[in-house]
Amino acid sequence: MPIQLSNLQKIGLGLTIFGVGFIFLGMIFLFDKGLLVVGNILFLCGLSMIIGLERTVRFFFQSYKAKATAFFFGGFLLVLFGWPLIGMIIEFYGFFLLFGGFIPVVINFLRRLPIIGSILLLPGLRQIMDKLSESRSIV
Repeated sequence: MPIQLSNLQKIGLGLTIFGVGFIFLGMIFLFDKGLLVVGNILFLCGLSMIIGLERTVRFFFQSYKAKATAFFFGGFLLVLFGWPLIGMIIEFYGFFLLFGGFIPVVINFLRRLPIIGSILLLPGLRQIMDKLSESRSIV
C-alpha cells in the first residue's frame, strides 16, 4: 500500500532531499558556508511543506525540546554568520536530540530494503543497530 502524498508534500519531499544534498555537498567542499546555508533553508522549508507549518512550529517549540531546538537553530546561525564547522557540529547535535526518537523507526525501515537490509542484518552491525535502537527508544 503506497503512501499518498499531496502535490505540496511531494514538493516538500523534493526540497528536503535537495536540502540534505546541499548540506552533504557543503561538508564535502570543506564546510562551504553558502552550500550549508542553502541546504539548511531547503531542509526546513521542505519539512514545513511535508508536515505543515503549524505542526513544524509545534514540533520545534515544545517545552521539553527547547534545548535541542536551541542547539539546532544556534548551529544554523553560527553557519550563517561564518563559523560553518562549529555551527554544523552544534547543529548536528541539536538534530540528533530533535530527531533521535525516529532512529528505531528508520532502522526498522532500512532492514526491510533488499540490499541495505541484508547488510544491516550482518552479525556485527545487527548488534550495533539493536543497541542504538534500544538506547533511543528509552529516551
